Amino acid sequence: MSTTQNIIDALKNQGIKVDSAQLELINRLSKITLNKRMFSVINKLSGNKNLGIYVWGDVGRGKTLIVNEYLKQLKQNSLKTYHYIDFMNTVHNELNNFSGLSNPLRHVLKSLIKECSLIFIDEFQVEDVADAMIISNLLKEILDSGVKIILTSNAHPNDLYKDGLQRQKFIKSMHECVEKLDIFMLDGGIDYRTRNIIELDNDKKNSYTDNHITRFLKNNFAFSDDHSSEVQINNRKFKCKISSNNFLWIDFMSFFKEPTNSKDYKEISNRYDWIFISNFYECDDDSADIIRRFISFIDILYTRKSKIKFFFNDIDIDSIYTGVKLEFLWVRCASRLSEMQMYEYLTNDNNE
Repeated sequence: MSTTQNIIDALKNQGIKVDSAQLELINRLSKITLNKRMFSVINKLSGNKNLGIYVWGDVGRGKTLIVNEYLKQLKQNSLKTYHYIDFMNTVHNELNNFSGLSNPLRHVLKSLIKECSLIFIDEFQVEDVADAMIISNLLKEILDSGVKIILTSNAHPNDLYKDGLQRQKFIKSMHECVEKLDIFMLDGGIDYRTRNIIELDNDKKNSYTDNHITRFLKNNFAFSDDHSSEVQINNRKFKCKISSNNFLWIDFMSFFKEPTNSKDYKEISNRYDWIFISNFYECDDDSADIIRRFISFIDILYTRKSKIKFFFNDIDIDSIYTGVKLEFLWVRCASRLSEMQMYEYLTNDNNE
């Protein structure tokens, strides 16, 4: 069976029906060859675009998911996978290790490409001037070495590092890299995460355990097994179920007991594509502070059209708060909780 068909079948098993744009991405990935000995000076001079791919497009189109399935099919130990932030942390740590040597970036390159045929950098973004100068030069050197590169990003290469210092220098250097890559836009179509989350509500299951939720998140978001159970917001740490690059899963009972505020909620809204909340329980006026924080949280996320999924399990929305002190505010909040679960809210373009 072909690599393309294997990837399609693997995605189908996760409830994802591949659309035409996603199929084209799978086909392009399948054309990448990893034999470094096939790389030659002729490839460099000919502008060969089989050196890798730069995939960009909206959140939730399956960029990371498809690339990860492609990498699984390769069954090789010579692959290195990074989130962009982790990649740059690795580079800076290596630069410190080689700081006493001449041309330390060259030594970093050798370390990165040692016994490596392909490097995948997920959620590629450039925001720091120092990183901008390092990353463009490093990518060029990696490609010249014969190691293939896969990059995923929400932005076209020309839109990277907007309004940054020395941007023209970065763009010129970056252009020398991406002209060697196949630039592919994964456009339009279904946001598979939103669809799968909506379909959860069509399931007749009334109660989701932490194991159910974790399994669902693993099927729809890329995160490692050593994910963080703490989230740092505005220089303070809070407990959470999972904090990943693009989603946050919090426990209603523990999170809203903490002295969080509107500034924290805005930061969460800005940082994450999706927020998940579980472990709801009934509150009376003895827990008014918890409800007050939760109402503020919902007001901010609702106004910003943030995507959120509630695992209420067996608790009715109206039963979450049974007190009287915040009754007027709760009526509005309960209405918003209902609306935020609706198809129209979750598929609103403003939520992307």
